Order: sequence, then structure tokens, then C-alpha cells
Amino acid sequence: MESVKIGFVPTRRNLFSAESAIDYANMTREKLDDIGVNYIDIMDINEDGLLYDDEGVNKIYEKFSKENLDGLFVANENFGTEYAVARLASKFDVPVLLWGPKDEHPSPEGTRLRDTQCGLFAIGKVFRRFNVKFTYIKNSEIDSPEFERGVRDFIKVCNVVKTFKNTRILQVGPRPFDFWSVIANEGELLEKFNISLSPVPLPELCQEMDKVRKNEGDKINATNDYFNSHTEVLISEDDLTTISVLKIALENLCNKYGCNSGVIQCWTALQDEIGILPYASLSLLQEEGIPFVCETDIHGVISELLVEAASFGEEKAIFADVNCRHPHNDNGELLQHLGVFAYSTAAEKPKLPKSHFVFDYPGSVGFKVKDGTYTLCRFDGDHGKYNLLMGTAKTIEGPYNQGTYVHMEFDNLNRLESHLVYGPYIHHIAAVKNDVVAILYEACKYINVSPDFYDPIEEEIKSYWRGDVIDG
Repeated sequence: MESVKIGFVPTRRNLFSAESAIDYANMTREKLDDIGVNYIDIMDINEDGLLYDDEGVNKIYEKFSKENLDGLFVANENFGTEYAVARLASKFDVPVLLWGPKDEHPSPEGTRLRDTQCGLFAIGKVFRRFNVKFTYIKNSEIDSPEFERGVRDFIKVCNVVKTFKNTRILQVGPRPFDFWSVIANEGELLEKFNISLSPVPLPELCQEMDKVRKNEGDKINATNDYFNSHTEVLISEDDLTTISVLKIALENLCNKYGCNSGVIQCWTALQDEIGILPYASLSLLQEEGIPFVCETDIHGVISELLVEAASFGEEKAIFADVNCRHPHNDNGELLQHLGVFAYSTAAEKPKLPKSHFVFDYPGSVGFKVKDGTYTLCRFDGDHGKYNLLMGTAKTIEGPYNQGTYVHMEFDNLNRLESHLVYGPYIHHIAAVKNDVVAILYEACKYINVSPDFYDPIEEEIKSYWRGDVIDG
């Protein structure tokens, strides 16, 4: 969790016990330390280390504005000062977490020290007045599973939002003519979401490949060694070297243009220029943390960035065509491609075959992916509106297929099919072997994208965030 930085803002109100609020703030700090949260504190702002007035708002803003925060955590240690935390939170365009520790038993005389839950109600209302979007953890004990899970989930949400807002995509070539379904609006992505493209033509890629061949022999050899060690290589040494050179060239261009991901016109002009398919190169880039997808599917690579960020690096993503129904299972579906699956997702040793039945060129990859439950998602839009389709499915047995593939069973495949047909989605989908639907759902509120489900699970997700479900 070190890559996500949170501003920690414990708050109190003067009418209630300052001493008790200080004690609970310190206990909260200790718990955050135990969890491993990377946070910036306000102990230096005043004697209490708590926010309760405008002077504190100004001092905390001055401090936090230099920290490049990814989120704010408002801990309501007694009733809290709602206007102060709302004024502070409104100054930052980051996810906000709200929580307060459950009140202790009242004294025998009937007095109470904190009234934390009541303060949560007040802060939530004032956040709305200030147009502050926020997530809350139920009023609970510091050592409760609800609190720890809520903090961890919020940090994953911050990671999704951070990734989305800092996305720059290397676009190598225009979309293939036949793929009208991957049309994307570059201007809208920039205006709405600050997602920018760095377009480069295929000749620039070829020039970079020439530079790699001349100057980066050690990297070429190391990449060849990786393929020889981790895959069953069934192609010539020259073709393997071209795959390695392409991988290095794409990585170099990503670094040159400051991109965290990429898309490529994978056929057929590329084969005329370099004689191979790019999928093995893309699979290795995926494995090394640079999502890179085919057919210039800009919305597709955004989907992969989101689902992988929600998993927080625990699992690598796959990027697949939703191809065809299972021959024997009415709710089974084949997800397949010529590659574009990270190598660590393989359930068997990958192969680099001589060709694929679709294209008679080397450079494709072949393996079946690991079994498990996967989260599937697709970011897409048209006519100025953008949605994130999401849900889960479990792997099942199915017929062998060339390329990278997996068969998955859905609760009701008809629902997924109708969503993909009616849109605004297409047949490309990103998936990760982890259930991160709740994380993606909560992140949607912060990135101004409408959440959508192919199964009727929204109430279950809301229940999860309320803290009703702890084991699931």
C-alpha cells in the first residue's frame, strides 16, 4: 500500500471531551500503522493533532497541498467539526473516507464523552452541501474487521482513481479499418477524464526497433532468455529476436512519451513491416506492468488498467475477446485471444507457436489461464456518456483452443450477451483473478463514470460497503 498516500485528518468538536478524542486519534494512528497505511499526519498542526477550526483548515491545506495526496481519511474522534472537515475536503479532488469509532458505554451518571455516530450524520450532510464525494466505514470499533477491511478497500479505490486520472496511452498506429467498434473520442477522454493519448505512426515504431537492434544487444539477449526459460519456443531464433526487439521498442516509446499503457494496430500493416504478430511482446509487457492491448482498443486498455489497479497488483490482468458460447454449457463462454494475457496468468507453460489459425505469422502465444473466480470489466462509452460494465464469473472446463484462452461460467450468460450487444460495450473485456467488483463500483463515483452490472448485484455491493458482509 506504500504507493498510495493518504492525508489523515482526525477531528473533534469543542463541546465534547478533547482528552478522549486525542486518545482515540492516537489509537487510530496505531491501527493505521499496524495495517501499513502510508499516511501524512497533522500532529504538527496544533497541540491536539486534531482538526476543529478554520486555522487548522488553512494549516492542513498548506501542508497537504505539497504532498500529492491520493486520498483523505477523516476520522471523527468525537462529534467532530463538520464545517472544518468539509472546507478542507472540498479543496482536494481526491477520494475521501469518513469513519468514527463506536462510542464507549456511558458513565453510571448517564454522561457521554464523544457522540461519534451523531457527528457522522452531520458531516455526511455538510459534505453534500460542499459537493464532497466520500466513502464511509460503518461506526465501529478500531479493532473491528469492518474498520480494517474498509481502510484496505478504500486504499484500493484510491489506487483505481489515481491510475485513471494519471493515464497516458501510447497509440501505435490508427485502428484497423475493419474495427469500427473500437472508435474512441480522444478529445472527450482528455476533457472529461484527463486521459491523454500519445499517437505514434508505425514507421516510428520501426525506427525504434532498428535502434534497439543496433544498441541494446544485452536487453535483446535477456528478453530472449526470458522467452526460452518461460515458454516452449516453437519458432525460429530470428523471429524470437524480432519479438524481443518489438517488446523493448514499445517499452522505450512508452518511456519516451510518459505512458503507463499502450494500444497497437496489430494487423495487418504491422506484419508487412516486421513479419510477426505482436502478441507475445504485448504479453510480456503486461507481465512487467505495462498493459498493452491489440486492435488499437483505447477503451480496452483503460479497462485493464482499472481492473488491475483494483486488484492492487495481487494479480495480473488478461484482455480477451468474448468469443463464443460453450458447446455444452448454456451459461459457459469462451474468452480467447492470440495473446495479450500476462504470462503469470498461465495454468501451464506457454507456447510460442509457428502461427495461429487466424494469421499465418509467428508471434502469437498459447496457454490456458489459471482456474478461479474472475472480475470482468469493460470501460466504454458513446454519445458523451461513459460506463463501466462489471461482474464476476468462474472458470470451467471446455474445448482446447489455440491462443490464450479460458472458458467461464456466468450466472446467466444471456444477461452478459445482451449488455455487449446493446452497448455501449464491445466484445473486448479485461479480467483479473480476484473479486474486485466492490472496489470498481466505489471508484466510479470519483471518476464520474456510471457503474453497470451484467448481473443484478448492485444491492449486494451496497450491502458490502455498508459493512453488512464481512466474510464475502
